[in-house]
Formats: sequence, structure tokens, C-alpha cells
Amino acid sequence: MLYLIGVVAFALGILISVSLHEAGHMVTAKAFGMKVTKYFVGFGPTLWSFKRGETEYGVKGIPLGGFCKIVGMTPQDDDVDPADEPRAMWRFPLWKRTVVMSAGSVTHFLLAIVTLWLAAIFMGLPNPALDKPQAAYVKVTNCVVVDAQNRDCTATDPAGPAKQAGLQDDDKITAINGVPVATYTDLVNEVRKLQPGSQATINYQRGGADQQVNVRLGSVQRPPVDDPSGAVTSVAALGVAGTLPPGIPTMIKYNPVTAVPATADFTGNLAVNTVQSLQRLPQKVPALWDAITGQPRDADTPISVVGASRLGGEAVQHGLWEVFVLLFISLNFFIGVFNLLPLLPLDGGHIAISWFERLRSWVAARLGRPDPGRVDYFKLMPVTYVVILIGGAFTLLTITADIINPITLF
Repeated sequence: MLYLIGVVAFALGILISVSLHEAGHMVTAKAFGMKVTKYFVGFGPTLWSFKRGETEYGVKGIPLGGFCKIVGMTPQDDDVDPADEPRAMWRFPLWKRTVVMSAGSVTHFLLAIVTLWLAAIFMGLPNPALDKPQAAYVKVTNCVVVDAQNRDCTATDPAGPAKQAGLQDDDKITAINGVPVATYTDLVNEVRKLQPGSQATINYQRGGADQQVNVRLGSVQRPPVDDPSGAVTSVAALGVAGTLPPGIPTMIKYNPVTAVPATADFTGNLAVNTVQSLQRLPQKVPALWDAITGQPRDADTPISVVGASRLGGEAVQHGLWEVFVLLFISLNFFIGVFNLLPLLPLDGGHIAISWFERLRSWVAARLGRPDPGRVDYFKLMPVTYVVILIGGAFTLLTITADIINPITLF
């Protein structure tokens, strides 16, 4: 029951955030004097609506987003009443159109940042130490995953060498074959230098006492540490994961004042991670297809709203509200950045065209040539259809993977 509540709550939260996205467009457009004729939550047949002033508000039958109709979004709009021509969006100054078109993404960013600030106060944010090099404290794994997939152990994976040798969680590795290791990164690098299947002497501390053990290393397939997208090769594996030193909290709470810089730092990291995730999207398509065709699901593959809602349900089921909230924040930030990509029909595509028009007019004026005028959106329709087709196929792929072979928390 808790799982279902979590799924519905997360999906509802995303629907509300997308509705606020469209409200951002509407509010800024109205503030500048543009005419907004419709604001609806959902798509498909109208379930309920009312008209206030010149705008019709309502709810439609398919709760998969929303839309806001601004008169004259492009010069080619053919449904503009002659009386509304002066208020057509394309007639307004460039900066006003930019504000209106970016208002949806800004709404997502504000929603994410405000939620982050509240989370920092009442729930806490991940300890910043998690992003810094740590001493080589380890968590011993039950197995080593042989293939280059980010997944849980299966019956075919060999037992973890460290576990077989008697290493325990929270042991601090200090040296391998006499070579000191100061951080967990050093540990990984030193293990990678060794021959798969060879024997290694591990020096470690447990309870403050220095100890030593010999371990027969495993053999796994991994890309280079500094190039996750590089060619996979056979490397040595110890069968451990990095962990924080005992007693270090994973979450830290802040007061309303100290929560401000903490929120800013987290937002900066989130922005970097979001951009990196977008850059990796094309190379993750094969992994999504593998997941659909029966291969283990890579936890680093993209997820749809369906997959995110399922993770939200798991988080609520296990009482992990911090995971629920941080997932909601991350998804909002991702949607905000994605919508600013300079591709039609995304908001960023309209913004890019507006600025291209201005630049083209400026260049023409400097060269003494006539103003080339507005971009003909009809000529861009083939490109727009290609973007829609690719986006639709990718969405269908992620939804299918999230239904057939979803990413799970446990």
C-alpha cells in the first residue's frame, strides 16, 4: 500500500510541477500584455473548464502534462484574430519573449531550489564529504560483478575475494603489496595495476589495530577508471566498495541561514551532473535496449516518469523520504535544463530562433543589407518532426525498460 501511495504521490508531484511550468509561461506572458487564450492541465478531451477574462482554464482527460496557448507564438500562426495582432507574442521585444519562453524552466529551477532549501532544514542534505576523497574505508561485497554493468549480484557472479579473505565492513585499507593507499581512489588504482587472479597482500586497520591478509583477486570486465565510456578490459577486483569513516553522517541538517550556501553548493553540483547526464544520453541507448531484451538493467541508464515514480514508491515503502525528495528535485532540474536545449519544439528552440533572428538582422544592418525578417517556421518543420520522432522513440524506450526491467533501490 505504501508503495502505491509513493508512486501516486511522485507522479502527482511531477504533474503539478509541469503544470507550474506552463503557469510560468502564462503569468509572464500576461504580465507583458500578451494574450493567453488557454491554460489546461493534461491533454485530450476536456473534463472541466471555466473562462475568466480572456483565458479558458481547465483539466483534460490525460494527465501527462499541460499546455498554455499564447497568441502569435510564431509569425506563421494563422489563428490570430486581427484585433489581437498588436498583442501577438512575436511582435514583442526579444527580451520579453525570452523571459516568457524561459519562464517554464525557471519555474522548475525555482521549485527545485526552494524544495532543496526546505529539505536542508527539515530533512538534511547529503554530507559534502561524500564528494571529497576519503580514506580507504570499505564495505565488503558478497560478490564481484564480472560484466561491466552497474547491477546487483546474481547466482553466476563469483564470491567477493575480500569477503572470502575475512575483510569486514569499515576496515580501513592502508596498503596493497606494500604500496600505501591514502584514499579509496588510490585503492582502486593500485588494484587495477595488479594482474587479475593474482594474490595481493592487504594491510588494513580494524578497531585501530594494524592487520594483514592475503587475498586472491578476482577478474572482472571494466572500462578505464578515468574514462567510463572507454573500451572494457579484464582487470583485477578486490570485491569492496568505498564508504565513509564510521560515525560520519550521510545527511546533515542546516538552519534557515546556513541552508542558503548549502543549497547553492548542492545546486551547483546538480547542474554539473545534469549536463553530464545529458551528454551521456546517446551512449546509454544500447544499454536500455539490452535491458528490454533480457540483460541486467544498468542503474546509470535514463529513466522515464514511470521509472521515477516507481523509485518514489520504493522510497516511501522503505521510509526513505530523503530519496523521494532528492529524486523529485533532480527530475525537476533535469526537466528545466532539457527544455532549454536549442531544439524545436522545446522552449529552448524558440529562444534560439528568436536570438538567431536578432543576430541575423544585426549582421544585415552592419552590411547595409535589408532586414531578412522573421524565420519561416514552416521550413523548420521537417527538423522539428525528426526531433519529435527521436524524442518519442526515446521516451517509449525508457518507459518500456521501466516497465519490463525497472531500476530498483534494493
